[in-house]
Amino acid sequence: MPITLPKLPYPMNALEPSISAHTLQEHHGRHHKTYVEKTNALLADTGMADWPLEEIVKATRNGGAKTALYNNAAQAWNHDFYWKSLLPRGGGMPKGKLADAIAAAFGDLDKFAAAFKDSAVNHFGSGWTWLVLDHGKLMIVSTKDADTPIAFDQTPLITLDTWEHAYYLDYQHRRDAYVTAFLDKLANWEFAQQNFERATDRKAAAE
Repeated sequence: MPITLPKLPYPMNALEPSISAHTLQEHHGRHHKTYVEKTNALLADTGMADWPLEEIVKATRNGGAKTALYNNAAQAWNHDFYWKSLLPRGGGMPKGKLADAIAAAFGDLDKFAAAFKDSAVNHFGSGWTWLVLDHGKLMIVSTKDADTPIAFDQTPLITLDTWEHAYYLDYQHRRDAYVTAFLDKLANWEFAQQNFERATDRKAAAE
């Protein structure tokens, strides 16, 4: 089956005023859609046309002749994960086991939020900022362009798109305001908690 464009998990206007319906229409309906279409076109004659998207990303991460396929497949995967990282009336601080783990890793939740914002605001050029588990260790990482943690054996918990098309219509050059809106009003910590619990359960089962 070809890779398909997933539906947004909320209405187009559900993230307003932090992210406008206009931005989502352009971002999901044009940018994400284009990555999906290019991925499907580039899969022809690769033997990977019926593979899960995540496996396509991992198989093409070393670039070479498949760099274009990696870039488009990774961007398709990243965007799907990003939509799930956003929640109407979200934001604030995580709770439960994830909150405890973040506090242990970063000192406290406020220090984590400051470090995440610093990484996202100061990331040079286009890319993504993530909270990941790297072999059991919580880390904030920024990836450039299409790069994604799943290509480097890291487990993403939540992400923020820092490409200009994610925020320019609403914030122009004020990436810091966009990042603040994400942390204060949009971050889907329930999604991050689910990813954290699945990852820690798999690790415990493996041990």
